[in-house]
Amino acid sequence: MYKDLDTSLRTIMTPGPVEAEPRVLRAMSTPILGQFDPEFTDIMNETMEMLRQLFQTDNQWAFPVDGTSRAGIEAVLCSIIEPGDRVLVPIYGRFGHLLTEIAERYGADVVTMDTTWGKVFDPQAVIQEMDKVKPKIVAMVHGETSTGCMQPLKEIGEACRQRDALFVVDAVASIGGAEVKVDEWKIDACIGGTQKCLSVPSGMAPITFNSRVESILLQRKKIERGLADPNAQQSRFTRMIRSNYFDLSQLMDYWSPARLNHHTEATTMLYALREGLRIVLDEGLEARFARHQLHEQALVEGIKAMGLELYGNPACKLPVVTCISIPEGVDGESVRSMLLEDFHIEIASSFGPLKGKIWRIGTMGYSCRKKNVLHVLGALEAVLIRHGAPVNAGKALQAALDVYHEAKSKAAL
Repeated sequence: MYKDLDTSLRTIMTPGPVEAEPRVLRAMSTPILGQFDPEFTDIMNETMEMLRQLFQTDNQWAFPVDGTSRAGIEAVLCSIIEPGDRVLVPIYGRFGHLLTEIAERYGADVVTMDTTWGKVFDPQAVIQEMDKVKPKIVAMVHGETSTGCMQPLKEIGEACRQRDALFVVDAVASIGGAEVKVDEWKIDACIGGTQKCLSVPSGMAPITFNSRVESILLQRKKIERGLADPNAQQSRFTRMIRSNYFDLSQLMDYWSPARLNHHTEATTMLYALREGLRIVLDEGLEARFARHQLHEQALVEGIKAMGLELYGNPACKLPVVTCISIPEGVDGESVRSMLLEDFHIEIASSFGPLKGKIWRIGTMGYSCRKKNVLHVLGALEAVLIRHGAPVNAGKALQAALDVYHEAKSKAAL
């Protein structure tokens, strides 16, 4: 006989997934409703309105795609790419390569530009490349968790609008933990994630897109229904390559007042997303961003006081992920294993050229709190001492406490 589930209680300090908000887990035990029950469609409408506030947009369309964050990225890209479309992807980490792969699978002519991992692009360099290759779409990552860097977007968004290029942004890691201003930055389509700063289990991908994207979707729908006069070969390619499940035009019908059936909604996940969004908006976006910055500062000061080196350019640091260079001679995976086995703490390694060279610690959503930061600093120090690494014993926690006590004193003024 199989036993009941009895998973270990972890302190999850990775760049995702993170610890789920307890109130979100409680919401997931709410009784199931039919997907067209008026109570449930009210929940759908509330979720859309809260997503607009989260993305800081007036877009009509803001809803979740059922699936992980990658599902949201694929839904956006496959719905707007026609075979042969030029797509520019500036890559500064692992997930720029993901944007490239997805775009190529749908027949795009992808042009990439690269920079050293640990840095971001000067917006002017991206704009110059746009003028050179004249893309239909520019697709970028906002917060790159593989390198702990965050790309400035406002200038690039303005340049895209001036050149009539669509600006698609992966904000999976940053949404709910750092500023994402869809309308102000002239982002045409933006994809978020649940399992990071929203502290909702993985399984939904919040997206939003504007009328510029919607016009493409509606035109493609006309072509596929034979209501337009496109080139016949192009129309066949569209039908062959376009996804059914990730077709945003069909999802628009599903999330519109018409409620045209497309799939069976993931009821429990929608409960979770709604509750996660409610918690975010109740805290307030500015207060939430400030909380993430406070705990980031405490973690960073503790890491530096311990004698460890941060990885990456601090001027473009992603506030919800801190990357640490693994000291020479230290087995990074052995450290991670000991943290998990002896302290029940999980931190992350990285990908590609950074694999085995850095650790990544996430301070995201519900995991982003004083208890967790102090716990991970104390445990990391202890484990590094056991591994013979030269650390400044006793300094990390004191440096972090200095940050917290200073913040408390300022708040009392």
